[in-house]
Amino acid sequence: MQHVNRDNPIPLYVQIKDFWKRRIESGELQPGDQLPAEQDLCEQHGVSRITVKQAINALASEGLVIRHQGRGTFVASRKFQQDLLRLTSFTEDMSQRGLMAGARLLSKQIVPATSELVKNLGVLEGGKLLCIERVRLANNEPLALETVYFPYDLCPGLLDEDLQSQSVYNLLEQKYGLTLYRAEQFLEPGLATAREARLLQISKGDAVLLIERVTYLKDGRRVEFAKSVYRGDKYRFHVMLERPTLNPSR
Repeated sequence: MQHVNRDNPIPLYVQIKDFWKRRIESGELQPGDQLPAEQDLCEQHGVSRITVKQAINALASEGLVIRHQGRGTFVASRKFQQDLLRLTSFTEDMSQRGLMAGARLLSKQIVPATSELVKNLGVLEGGKLLCIERVRLANNEPLALETVYFPYDLCPGLLDEDLQSQSVYNLLEQKYGLTLYRAEQFLEPGLATAREARLLQISKGDAVLLIERVTYLKDGRRVEFAKSVYRGDKYRFHVMLERPTLNPSR
């Protein structure tokens, strides 16, 4: 079993990566299945160990496999696709997938507005903000670490609520009468810190998605500033883009 064509201009490691990618995406290999050891892959494909390492690295970078030190390489769990077209809560997203959303509360406190929070929430420096830090869970599996800030005067009793089993968005809308209208969201890649890795049950240095969101009420006031760290092996984000109509006269 070689599955490589040395006359093909496509690099050998890409051919090997594509071979295993097809097996994973077709369902022939399921999440949790172990790939052969590197030496076995070298023999199966008739290539060097360096080529095999490149192929495995490429599979890992696409989130298809996870490498565990001393144990081997395993097929990763399917990624959640998050559409960036609607403003929804984590709880709503998980419910739509038939999963049980939950949270592990790390801290809740009143904090003063720093310059960063002043910029993002439009409050006075030193003003009171509510800060909630939680690990977000789906079927008890950690998916994201989020730190969220709210202006104190908009929802002063929020910290007294059950923040582990309730959606904060539902509380804002149903208990505090705040109509969430739109949000700005910024995404960038990152690497997990030691603390993030421990809380998300991944390895330090694993790929993560860093997300910042500012949420607005219908009257234009800013109600939320959120900083989240999403597991890169669990999430991918989807945006539909349309090309603008061009003026043929120009």
